[in-house]
Amino acid sequence: MVDGRVGNTRDRLLRAAADLIAAAPGEPVPLRAICDAAGVRLPTLYHFFGSKDGLLDAVVEHGFEQYLELKGSRESTGDPIRDIRDGWDAHVAFGLANPGFYALMYGQVTPGRRPAAQDRTNAILLELTREAQRRGRLVTTPERAAGHVLAANVGVTLHQITGSPDPDLSADVRDATLEAITGGRPGRRPDAARSPAEAAAAVLAGLPDDNTALDAPETVLLKKWLAAVVRDGTECSAGAPNDTD
Repeated sequence: MVDGRVGNTRDRLLRAAADLIAAAPGEPVPLRAICDAAGVRLPTLYHFFGSKDGLLDAVVEHGFEQYLELKGSRESTGDPIRDIRDGWDAHVAFGLANPGFYALMYGQVTPGRRPAAQDRTNAILLELTREAQRRGRLVTTPERAAGHVLAANVGVTLHQITGSPDPDLSADVRDATLEAITGGRPGRRPDAARSPAEAAAAVLAGLPDDNTALDAPETVLLKKWLAAVVRDGTECSAGAPNDTD
């Protein structure tokens, strides 16, 4: 049987860290401030989480749990492409409402490693793209389609967080991404970009070269996401069969 006091102490530390991180997105939060908010001493934090990284990993898990609760509360429309579209908007809305969590969930990047909790959200998206393929709605593989959606969705959300929220930009990139993976034009407005690569290139071109307009780490990360979308789209276009062949 787990001692309730132990669970309560760990939960207090986790909630305190989450609250302080959410209150100051992108700002470092001293461990002593977390301990003071939880009413414990520093050795207690190390006892439960081992290190600051261990605590941050637990906070990331907490953030993904909240995100999964949000996704779980949304009923399916019965149309996988519509569900992906709605999921895109919910993803952006979550990031804007929880910038501190989001910065940890998707902004703290370690090469070759991602939070285990992220796999659960990715699995939901992959199941939707697989269902879309079963219905003959995709012009690419489910894995590639899910990769397009995730890369573009995260890139747009980070851009919205670090700059001024722009619902029109999010809608343009969303519709262009859906167009690319379905070969159609779902909800496309006349001025929308024609592909994720073109939309990403447009955003990338508007970012400052010296990273002074936004926080440097977030801007560099955003540029990497966008460049990956542009590069992937360019390679797909180069490898596509020519109608005149």
